[in-house]
Amino acid sequence: MSRVAKNPISITDGVNISVDNNKVIVKGPKGELEFVLPETVSLNISDEFINVEYNEAVQQSVALAGTTRSIVNNMIIGVSQGFEKKLELIGVGYRAKASGKLLELTLGFSHPIKYQLPPEVEVETPSQTEVVLKSHNKQILGQAAAEIRAFRPPEPYKGKGVRYSDEQVKRKEAKKAAGAGA
Repeated sequence: MSRVAKNPISITDGVNISVDNNKVIVKGPKGELEFVLPETVSLNISDEFINVEYNEAVQQSVALAGTTRSIVNNMIIGVSQGFEKKLELIGVGYRAKASGKLLELTLGFSHPIKYQLPPEVEVETPSQTEVVLKSHNKQILGQAAAEIRAFRPPEPYKGKGVRYSDEQVKRKEAKKAAGAGA
């Protein structure tokens, strides 16, 4: 029994959904997304809601039903509202500059890092230490943000590096010098 898959997906205004040979196509004002349904899962589309149908006797069907529901729901949200990820650069001299689909990062290395963004992802740099990524595809957006963060992940002693804006970095205490009597 999948609790996630039992929740119906509401269809927002301006979103068009069609299923053709196990391929779900979602079109909206922000773009178009496609997803191939697993063989053991199907969608029941009405005027306002989508229900995920699956066979509870087959374990693989139950496992994929919740995932399918989440992916289709994210597709609907993506083409109607879009998704956004914010990154912060913390460290002396750390800077970001966006020009088109190219993000140039200065992260304390001997050379600047030039990161080519996927075509579905847009980038803004409101300040030199902030990067805002936007897309209608949640999966590609998350992958791009993770790749940018991986250039210089936050370190635990000073907290320097690239982090998500809502990320909490656990700080470690530095080693203490040995006392005079030891």
